[in-house]
Amino acid sequence: MKISLNWLKKYVDIPVSDEELIRLIGARLVEVEGVIDETRKYDNIFVVRVEKAERIPDTHLTLCQINNGGDELIQVVCGAPNVREGMFAVWIAPGATVPASVHEDAPFVIGKRKMQGYESNGMLAGADELDFDDKHEKIVEIDPEIAKPGDLLADVFELKDLILEIENKSLTHRPDCFGIIGFAREVAGILGQKFEEPKFLLEESYLPEGFLVNSENGVESKKNRIKVEIADANICPRYTVASVKVLEPTAEEKYLSMMQIFLAKSGMMTKSKIVDVTNYLMLLTGQPLHAFDGDKFLVAGKTENPQIKVRLARAGEKIVLLDDTEVKLDETDIVICSADTPVALAGAMGGKSTMINENTRNVIIESATFSLYNLRKTQMSHGIFSEAITRFTKGVPTGGTFNVLVEAIKEINAKPVALKDCYPGFSGINVVKITTDEINGLLGTDYSDELIVKTLENVGFEIEKNGNELKVTAPIWRTDIHIKEDVIEEIGRLLGYDNIEPTLALHATADKNAMWELKKQIRGLMSKYGANEVLTYSFVSESLLKKANLDVNNSYKIVNSISPDLQYVRQSIVPSLLEKSYKNEKLPVEKFAIFEMNKVYQKKEWGLDDENVPVEKMRIGLVVAERKGIGTAYYKAKKYVAKLLDEFNIEAKYLPLKAKGAPALPFELRRAAEIWAGEKCIGVVGEFKNSVRNAFKLASYLAGFEVDLGSILDLASRKSGIKFGDVKVEDLTVTTEKSYDEALAEVQAMHPGAEITPGTIYQAEGQTSRNITFRISTLK
Repeated sequence: MKISLNWLKKYVDIPVSDEELIRLIGARLVEVEGVIDETRKYDNIFVVRVEKAERIPDTHLTLCQINNGGDELIQVVCGAPNVREGMFAVWIAPGATVPASVHEDAPFVIGKRKMQGYESNGMLAGADELDFDDKHEKIVEIDPEIAKPGDLLADVFELKDLILEIENKSLTHRPDCFGIIGFAREVAGILGQKFEEPKFLLEESYLPEGFLVNSENGVESKKNRIKVEIADANICPRYTVASVKVLEPTAEEKYLSMMQIFLAKSGMMTKSKIVDVTNYLMLLTGQPLHAFDGDKFLVAGKTENPQIKVRLARAGEKIVLLDDTEVKLDETDIVICSADTPVALAGAMGGKSTMINENTRNVIIESATFSLYNLRKTQMSHGIFSEAITRFTKGVPTGGTFNVLVEAIKEINAKPVALKDCYPGFSGINVVKITTDEINGLLGTDYSDELIVKTLENVGFEIEKNGNELKVTAPIWRTDIHIKEDVIEEIGRLLGYDNIEPTLALHATADKNAMWELKKQIRGLMSKYGANEVLTYSFVSESLLKKANLDVNNSYKIVNSISPDLQYVRQSIVPSLLEKSYKNEKLPVEKFAIFEMNKVYQKKEWGLDDENVPVEKMRIGLVVAERKGIGTAYYKAKKYVAKLLDEFNIEAKYLPLKAKGAPALPFELRRAAEIWAGEKCIGVVGEFKNSVRNAFKLASYLAGFEVDLGSILDLASRKSGIKFGDVKVEDLTVTTEKSYDEALAEVQAMHPGAEITPGTIYQAEGQTSRNITFRISTLK
């Protein structure tokens, strides 16, 4: 995303230097990946008046005499078809660099040259050469009301600018920042200023004459009603639409405009007046809009009045998009229909059949919000990465659809005929109650009530103070505020984490994490016996679960998965290890043992905890495989289990496999066993079913186990009476000429009651002294 500092400054007063502003944005809002310096890009480029324009015989060229505000006219040869006497144009003077080439390896510097025998001094520029467009059709024309001959183009259109290249991914949870206004609001907050909302975004935004508010149907016209049907509020929480009649031609603007320049600075090119307005408002507010040719819309649906249906696509449906691509629709795609005929792929791209052109007079303008989950699938399935879908996949807030649509009608200079606002998915306003002590306690600050309230109100929050408690109402565009920690993070971020004075914790040092200590010990043990640790994704595919003979419905499905191969949270470690085993056998590796310790989740068997989040358990899984194994693979895997349990003095029994859930399902019933210890089953060990082995394309000598680490931790602690983390372990190295036994005796005398084990002995060649390392374990 590109942010123009000049446009940012239209909405917020910035008292600091550009360099300091960029630093603050990077520290408190979002990473700034780069800064494009355009402060000198338009040097020596002027507004001029064409005083004379004579065609050069037998050519397409015109010999022009231009007025740049000086005493003498300047001769320029121009090949554009629209050049004429009296027009105001843009002149790139000799010695200036063509703006479109400024960032190229070899920038193009304009000079004097002869064309068809006539000397040409510089050039009259087109929008493509000025880097405002990609079409090479004509030269730019300037409105004579806003400039005079000799004015610098950079001064007239505020082109001395810095463009910030913003890293989108870190704003995924902040769709309100995907527009200049929302970004400016955050900058105001960072600078400690109260942001002044543009009038058209306020709730009291005007209603066009002849329209009314209806409590059941939102906003609609008294006459000429538009029929809107939303099949499911989950796929379209709000749909606002207007039918308008444009009062001026819809072709491109005659004169170069600030809107066109804003689009160019943001990386978009001009299309037509109507489309430019929709793109402009999207970049300004973050709310995408789409315009349909109204007459074509009615033809597509074979209706006399607009009948709009928002629904999921059906199997076999196809649509030709604006870029002439025909796509076969997926059943998770959302489509906009005229009656029941798809005319747009919602949130992604409009259809060719209702495209705006220069003859369009009746327009249907859509301002809506769609399910970000469906649109992420649409984006990946069809490879569409438009500016609109980029915003929709972040979760565009529902609050701005109506106001932005009304502003579009004004910008287009159109007469509204009918308007409808359907809002079936209103989710309410987020309210959080919190105290000043809770905020300061977590941040380690002593912010006053007044500073906290002011900081939040600066960016649109409403605060009600009742004693020490603050009732924080989030603005409708802040869909990410739900819990106390969200509010605390907002305070810390806006006031600057770098401004919080670091202080040492007042409480005692935390004990070591018992599970972490257990895993550390197991890691060393497994390595000692030849097993290699791997780390795999906690997210797995449906096909992997099915290969392992696991119940897909026992896994939590991720609604916004980053890849089709990572749609489920795994319920067992073993399937991931089997997948990695195939890759190792394919290398080939003759024999190996791989293990992983990680969390698993089982939807059916464990469900949710008291905080309504999935129950998680830590497990260790291992797979052992050999190409030419001798004996039974079961005993090879059992040997690893026995070594593991012996390490912690845990006695186990191996009973016939009866368990039916994960992780038992991949194992062969008659060649596997349940591991029982402390009167409960703590895991499974055995060989895998032939169907599972074949699904993963693995050799026959294959076995494994999966054991609950929580159970091992509990049993080990009960056996020893000591919890993990209660033992202090230190390494001591002494340099001495004494024997090992003498050194050991001295260390034992220094640490009575401690367990002392030998470490390493090192003696350099030619030296009489040696370094002896001892490991000293004592109870805390």
